[in-house]
Amino acid sequence: MAAPKYDESSVKVLKGLDPVRHRPGMYTRTDNPLHICQEVIDNAADEALGGYATQIDVVLYRNQSMRVADNGRGIPVGLHPEEGVPTVQVVFTQLHAGGKFDKKDGGAYAFSGGLHGVGVSVTNALSTRLEVEVRREGQINRLVFSGGEVIEPLLVAGSCLKKDTGTRVFVEPDAKYFDSPTIPVADLEHLLKSKAVLLPGLIVTLNIEQANGELLEKRWCYPDGLLGYLNEQVAGYTQLIPILQGEKYIEGEDEIFSRGEGCAWALTWTEDGSVNRESYVNLIPTPAGGTHESGLRDGVFQVVKTFIDFHNLLPKGVKLLPEDLFSRCSFVLSAKVLDPQFQGQTKDKLTSRDGLKLVSAMVRSPFELWLNEHVDLGKKLAELAIRAAQSRQKNAQKVEKKKSSGVAVLPGKLTDCASDETERCELFLVEGDSAGGSAKMGRDKDFQAILPLRGKVLNTWEVDKDQIFGNNEVHDMAVAIGVDPHTLDSAADLSGLRYGKVIIMSDADVDGSHIQVLLLTLFYRHFPRLVANGHIYVAQPPLYRVDVGGSGKNKPPRKFYALDEGELTAILDKLKGEKLRESAWNISRFKGLGEMNAEQLFDTTMNPDTRRVMRVSIHADVAANTRDVMNMLMSKSEASSRRAWLEARGNEVEADL
Repeated sequence: MAAPKYDESSVKVLKGLDPVRHRPGMYTRTDNPLHICQEVIDNAADEALGGYATQIDVVLYRNQSMRVADNGRGIPVGLHPEEGVPTVQVVFTQLHAGGKFDKKDGGAYAFSGGLHGVGVSVTNALSTRLEVEVRREGQINRLVFSGGEVIEPLLVAGSCLKKDTGTRVFVEPDAKYFDSPTIPVADLEHLLKSKAVLLPGLIVTLNIEQANGELLEKRWCYPDGLLGYLNEQVAGYTQLIPILQGEKYIEGEDEIFSRGEGCAWALTWTEDGSVNRESYVNLIPTPAGGTHESGLRDGVFQVVKTFIDFHNLLPKGVKLLPEDLFSRCSFVLSAKVLDPQFQGQTKDKLTSRDGLKLVSAMVRSPFELWLNEHVDLGKKLAELAIRAAQSRQKNAQKVEKKKSSGVAVLPGKLTDCASDETERCELFLVEGDSAGGSAKMGRDKDFQAILPLRGKVLNTWEVDKDQIFGNNEVHDMAVAIGVDPHTLDSAADLSGLRYGKVIIMSDADVDGSHIQVLLLTLFYRHFPRLVANGHIYVAQPPLYRVDVGGSGKNKPPRKFYALDEGELTAILDKLKGEKLRESAWNISRFKGLGEMNAEQLFDTTMNPDTRRVMRVSIHADVAANTRDVMNMLMSKSEASSRRAWLEARGNEVEADL
């Protein structure tokens, strides 16, 4: 069989919206079309957030097409100064084009969910038809696309009153890009309802076309905002304390945060019923939480802990954790962050490290003031947390953690943790002794253990399970984790598991990536139940460090860490917004974990509230294909297959040069 042709013509360049159509999963969820429709809804909500729109109207038709209308300012329709085509056309046809980059000094959108300008352009690329109607300056302008291409150029379709402004977008998603063509109505309703909750006074309507052609209307408006919504969610439950509502934003100059950043919140504790927790960043729902939720927990917990210590309420031998206090807490949190960093384009989780400090700082003072004014209610919260902590510690004592089994003893280089609660405990597999030393000093000794690895781990793909212990590193890992080698189909005994999370922590370079692959091969091949049950994680250390020199008494030297290019750009934009010159900062490519001191390593890579970790899992629908790919990549006898694969797909690799 002839080798695949590899010459100049093999290098493909995707232009315009082609990257979206080529790999839609990189830009949006592909289970159903709701997310591409949400991009349009988010744009309308951003107009309301800026104070320019008071109403959003959505129509869902039976064929799963959708129309979204707002009474905001309307997208500009004049010629773009750089592109030479109507600006509204640029917004819908070019990736990384939008009005949400200018965040400083009164930009069009100071706070918005849009970051990269890939929102409605993705919607357009994955739609069979998209119509835009803009009412602006007394004219009704109309533009029509199909598959991302203009089929009806912008024209003036009529006139209107000058005060009649806004944007209407009709979207007909292309079903071939989605697992299911059906938009889940319940999720759509929740999304629209949340916009009304987060923007008090905004009127949001949803009209759903019925089988007989009639429209069923639903309408939401919450003049009381978060308070009214949370009241609705916990209605009928026994509340331990009344709902606490507050908001606080940065005013004036601040060393760390920008003017206008902050949050609004409503929270309460209930003795029965389900717990309701919702969070948002710049109106974008974050169902997976993130650093802003961690900040709320941190701020509230620190205040309650201080209250308990001041009143001497904690029984001897009881250690409080944030989850003890928050086990019965329901809350709605809405954060405003100038340059938020999300996990992926779908924005399910906020990963901005400053999010924790921001929300914690905003919540702490108002909550502390309330607690000191309501001592009796504060003691009720203290009793709730203490009971939860006592119950947790009692349950943990029911099953003793195995420190050793048979002749196997824990490896001497393992720095173990103090806790016996397996689910809480974490084992970090750290590349190198220098990084291991920083990790040992910086870790939380209560629940974080460190096992440094020396050199490259053995490629165990073709090594029999009875032979893998011949390698010292593999032996030490297996003994430390407390689980014997097994197969995915066998009834693996995980009763000896000593850590709920096993986290691979290696440098952000080629060697570090190689170690990750070798360790993932080991776990997938010989400990697959750990992977399938969600116990294996990969840490994501930062790639860049930005050092900013001090400028006077109020501006001490600062260090920022960036996970990738996107976060680095956001940091630099923030520094430029502070009117600093480029000579005021220095950017260094950050590769070795050992270069960080203990405190920095903990904050950036190990702290559960601010770190980024990826959970590794096995999906049943692609399990067979995964095994074939792993065999091709790791088997010694598959060198020819690897070469063919590299020739065919080598252009997709992001090289670390």
